[in-house]
Parts: sequence; structure tokens; C-alpha cells
Amino acid sequence: MLRPFVQIDVFTAVPLAGNPVAVVLDANGLDDATMQRFARWTNLSETTFVLAPGTPKASYRVRIFTPMAELPFAGHPSVGTAWALLDAGLIKTDSGPLYQECNAGLLPISVEHSGAARVVSVQAPLARRSAISPEYIEALPRAVGGIGASVGERPILSDVGARWVLLELPSRAQVRSLIPDMELIASISQAVRAEGLAVFSFEPEQAVPLELRAFAPATGVPEDPVTGSAHAAVGDWLNTQGRLQAMGGRYPASQGSAVGRNGEVHVSASNDGRVSIGGRCCALIRGAVDL
Repeated sequence: MLRPFVQIDVFTAVPLAGNPVAVVLDANGLDDATMQRFARWTNLSETTFVLAPGTPKASYRVRIFTPMAELPFAGHPSVGTAWALLDAGLIKTDSGPLYQECNAGLLPISVEHSGAARVVSVQAPLARRSAISPEYIEALPRAVGGIGASVGERPILSDVGARWVLLELPSRAQVRSLIPDMELIASISQAVRAEGLAVFSFEPEQAVPLELRAFAPATGVPEDPVTGSAHAAVGDWLNTQGRLQAMGGRYPASQGSAVGRNGEVHVSASNDGRVSIGGRCCALIRGAVDL
């Protein structure tokens, strides 16, 4: 059966930048095994499948697969899927509030601007933060090439539907120049049951205050180009520390320069502490897939 399909570059308006996601716009009737096989075939970090909503409030339902497993939530696939549905006219901003239904729950969608300037944001699930054992914290400097101890708060594990170890470094120069030990990062990730390690710097005086790199070798993604869930976890962490107040509760963030896929993520925190991540997108492939 031919099904409408699009491949989106997320967190960029420039084709071949940002982070790609494959979106099957009508996956009704597909079984789990077929979804997983197709996600393995696309060989992207995530592939999404749009289904009829299971609740009246939802605008659509989405399932998110890596080549290896299904995720309850992921950032760039959520933003890219919402953008693709808006672009195809399958959901509309003038028909009331938009909500994404996924395995992590019902998540509000917001849309600013239109056309190539359209910014789509999706609210992330509430973060669940937990401590990391000292033995793994002590290993983190070696995991990023011997760079010294973190600044800001003690490294933590944050679960926003995807689980990330968060490590802060003093400057974007250090983030961009670090040399990851993929074997050690994979070992730490497996030990704490995380997708991977998100390393970032936060410099409020910069025009783009946050720089981030995300490493997930244990899930088959050595370095992810632009990682929405990691930005949601970091935004939540900074917000709980009161470090976003001077930024008006929102900031732009950069990721992807290390792998030639420059992307920009819009991060914002509402008054109740809920974090949204968003950005611009562009369609690179449009057509149909026979599934």
C-alpha cells in the first residue's frame, strides 16, 4: 500500500543541515514489526509514523522508532512530524489548539510565523531528574577527553521520555573541541540506562547562549546532529536553577557544528516550569512509500 512520506531536516531552514527525520504521514494499519523494520531501513536516528488519534483532544497520534527500538518521546521527531503535518495541510492552526499524542502523553504544540519562517514547538514531558553514582561522575571528564570538572550544578540524569546524562562545561569552545571516548560513554550510558551523554555550555552574554553536543553510541548514534530531547532536559535543568530568568525564560541554542549539520533549537520555559523545544524545518524528500 502506497503511503505519503516525507523526510524533514529539523531545526534548520537550510536543506542538508539540522537533523533528518523520516515521517510516514498515514501509518494506520501498520503493525509494530513493520514500523520497526522500516525504521531500521531508513537508518536515521528516528522515523515516525502518524496514526489517527486515540483521544478526542489530540490532533494526531505519533509513534517514534529508532533503528533499534521505540521511544515514548523524542524532540526532533516530534517537531518534524508536527511541521510535516502542518505543511501537508493535515492539521491546521485555525482549527483550535494542537496536541500531539505519543507514548509519553498528550503534548501541546505551538506555531509561530508561517512559510519558511514557521517555528513549530512541542512541549516536552515533565523531566524526572535523578542523581548519578559518584563513580560515573568521576569518569565523565575522561569520557569527554580529559576536560576538567563541570561548572554549574553537579551532573545529573534527566528523563524527558528519553534519558540523558547532563554535563556542563565552562565554554562553547570546550564543548566544540572535546574528544569523546565513545566506548566509555557507551559504558556509562548502559550502566545508568540512558540514551547517552549531553555536554553543553551556557553563556548568557552570547547571542546564542547554549552550545550542546549529544553522544549516544550505546544506541547506535555516536554523535547526534541536533537533539531536541537533550535540549529539553538541559532547559529544564537550567530553569530549576533559576538561570533562565535573565533570558526571559527562553533562548536559542546551537548544535551540530561538530558534524557539519548546524542547527538552532528554540528553548522556552512556561511559568509552570514546562519546557518546550522548537525550530524551523524544511522538507528534503516528498513522495510515497510502499508499506
